[in-house]
Amino acid sequence: MSVELQFQAILEDTPDEKWKAIFQQFWPGYRAWFLRSGVAGRPTYLECRQALRTYMPELIPIWEKLIALTGGGDVEARFLSLWCPPAYIAGCSQGVWFDPHAQEEPILLRNYDFAPVLLEGNLLNTRWVNQRVMAMSDCLWGALDGVNEAGVSASLSFGGRTITGTGFGIPLVLRYVLEMAQNTEEAVAILKRVPVHMTYNVTLLDRNGDWRTVFVSPDRETEVVKRHAVTNYQHQIEWPQHATATLSYERLNFLEQVLTHSTHSSQVVQGLLTKPLYQDAWLRGYGTLYTAIYRPVSQRVELYWPQQLWPQSFEQFTEEQRTIILAAQADQILYSAP
Repeated sequence: MSVELQFQAILEDTPDEKWKAIFQQFWPGYRAWFLRSGVAGRPTYLECRQALRTYMPELIPIWEKLIALTGGGDVEARFLSLWCPPAYIAGCSQGVWFDPHAQEEPILLRNYDFAPVLLEGNLLNTRWVNQRVMAMSDCLWGALDGVNEAGVSASLSFGGRTITGTGFGIPLVLRYVLEMAQNTEEAVAILKRVPVHMTYNVTLLDRNGDWRTVFVSPDRETEVVKRHAVTNYQHQIEWPQHATATLSYERLNFLEQVLTHSTHSSQVVQGLLTKPLYQDAWLRGYGTLYTAIYRPVSQRVELYWPQQLWPQSFEQFTEEQRTIILAAQADQILYSAP
């Protein structure tokens, strides 16, 4: 089988017509998801606004601008706040790598594993609040992973628990981190302060080489650990069915080996595009949709697919569209470094 994906790189300093086009494309699907338990099942506009004002007040002007671009609807405003949204579950592997020979800058790396039909595929280059941010978009203005001009990079992965609570959807929290943080320490402080509605793992790396893995949950205290690699559980597997379906344990073991034995970032990429890290169970919602390598010192991102590389940076950012066709393959190395 094969899967066709659409990706595009978009430069727009403040939300305008380009963002509006994204909204119009994805809103029908997001609206159906957001209202699947009915309008009454979602927080009110005032509750959403108060939550943003309490925890992420710097985002309110952008939130209001986005609402205006959508036509000012109540449901749109409540969705865009990402306050207590419906549950959503993905896969993903991520980590940090340091060159043992100190020839290359440290990198943050990740595989994004999810259902193809739910992918936005937009790499947004923006200046919304205090600094420029380049991030893969989710929920229309949230972030799955990204880097800012201060040299802070971040990515997220599902934490392996179905518990939900009172808090924000993690993509908006990650967006807030990238908009505001000047270093890993500040990013950690934000993650400790802002509540989330599900369990996630966040990996952080800044241009000074300071890095952390942060475990966030709606019902547990935020925990900061030093783990070079994480997949879809925290200290132990708590949802065995999900871990088995997504090979979470096997992926973590393999990724740890890759990070330990790689002497060049190309070897890390090779590992990420090799099973079991690279997954082709797209119809079950656990296929690898892209591989990302973030280099916070040089403020670059490299997006990889089998036999394909798409580099972008703040200095050389090219607006373009790419069609990616992924095909299921046997257990083998899927990428060869040039």
